[in-house]
Amino acid sequence: MSEQISRRQFMGSALAATIVVGFDRQTRSWVTKDELAYARPSKGFPEFDGVVVTDEASLSAAADDYGHIVHRKPMAVLKPKNSEDVAKMVKFARQNGIKVAARGQGHSTQGQSQVEAGVVIDLSSMANIHEIEHDETVVDAGIKWLDLLRTTFAQGLTPPALTDYISLSVGGVLSVGGLASQSPWKGGLVDNVLELEVVTGKGKIEECSPHKKSELFNAVRSGLGQFGIITRAKLRLTRAPRMTRLYHAFYNNLTTFLADLEMLLDDQRFDTLQGFVFPSESGGWQYQLEANKYFDPAPPPNDSELLAGLSFVPGTQTAQNLPFFTGDLNNAGFTDRLEPLVQFLISIGVWGLPHPWINVFVPSTTAESFISGALAQTNADNTGQGVISIYPYNRSVFNTPFFRVPESSHFFLFALLRNAIPSTAERAQELIALNQQIFEQVKAAGGMRYPVDSVHMTQQDWRDHFGPMWETFAMSKRFFDPENLLAPGQGIF
Repeated sequence: MSEQISRRQFMGSALAATIVVGFDRQTRSWVTKDELAYARPSKGFPEFDGVVVTDEASLSAAADDYGHIVHRKPMAVLKPKNSEDVAKMVKFARQNGIKVAARGQGHSTQGQSQVEAGVVIDLSSMANIHEIEHDETVVDAGIKWLDLLRTTFAQGLTPPALTDYISLSVGGVLSVGGLASQSPWKGGLVDNVLELEVVTGKGKIEECSPHKKSELFNAVRSGLGQFGIITRAKLRLTRAPRMTRLYHAFYNNLTTFLADLEMLLDDQRFDTLQGFVFPSESGGWQYQLEANKYFDPAPPPNDSELLAGLSFVPGTQTAQNLPFFTGDLNNAGFTDRLEPLVQFLISIGVWGLPHPWINVFVPSTTAESFISGALAQTNADNTGQGVISIYPYNRSVFNTPFFRVPESSHFFLFALLRNAIPSTAERAQELIALNQQIFEQVKAAGGMRYPVDSVHMTQQDWRDHFGPMWETFAMSKRFFDPENLLAPGQGIF
């Protein structure tokens, strides 16, 4: 018999050796299986259906996120099997003064899902679909929207709004708000949630909805993880279209571009609506309209009617038919169109670069002045050839209290999805300093941040961000997480 063992066997043995079976309160250290022979764990350590691990690979992964800028290393990582595991860990952390951060796919860019010397609860191990009805589904918080859509689409159903990048977790998106190309008329993804199961900072498992424990329901949606950990969600479903027609057209003038976006917000002729900014050959900027119309194979949309009255540069318009969803990297549809691009970016190393992003909301009344000023500070060098987005929204469909957006009837998301090139810490900090300038400018323009990006906020900034909701936000923290254990990476309290 060969004495060699495979890498999988070796890694499995190494992981088993680092599974936590106890906690020594005197030394405030975890006790693994290998240490039981000489360590004396304190009584009362919970038994988990999942596992708590301290291996270096798990700790390093939990000390990183998509930004690759902030690195806060936890003491341990819980990979829960169910909500009861999450509740047990939060209760244990509360008894022992240990900070806790929940993590979905870790797609934030400034350490929001990290915790120094605490416990990260990695919810990717909870990814089940529990129920699908004709207009709703119940899912674990760790499931990706992509995997949910694979299942619902097979039954002719889809969530009414989906993030552009659908390999994000349901719980992570609902904790921050969630934006979609359908959001101009559907609101944030949090506006399409029916019920939630939550583990509060007290370690209690609670079910909440607009009609049951509504204070908790309103707190955890877009609550940035401050009040509880979402473990399960009941989401609205709608009939899924089979085909889409995707339109693009270019503009040379920002004023005209923004005016057309606002007109399209009001007349609702499209099913999705977004905008992008690209360098022009003349050295300035050009603006791209992206809009989509759903249809089943017959009849197709009328291009002339849909493009009528728009002031794009003649001859720049294109139309392309795409399936709504395929799940096939080699033949992607509209909703999964970014998946092949992501795989390409991973293959060439761009996915692993630092990403000091900035995402801000600005009222339509000050949008042109603000965006013009922000673009004057922007070039291909300080974006690292990243994406620049201008997304329009109707304020009336955003109804989640802590999802803070401008009060104007129309508003825009302006996003610089930067890549730090060269990929040094110094370069990342230079770009974050540029973000801070833009953040101050958007505040002066009556706007605010979408807090998944790389911007430092003082507590006064947070007070200003939540505005009239700040006292409710702070009171909810005191009630649902009185020991201030949850989500320290946001830096709010």
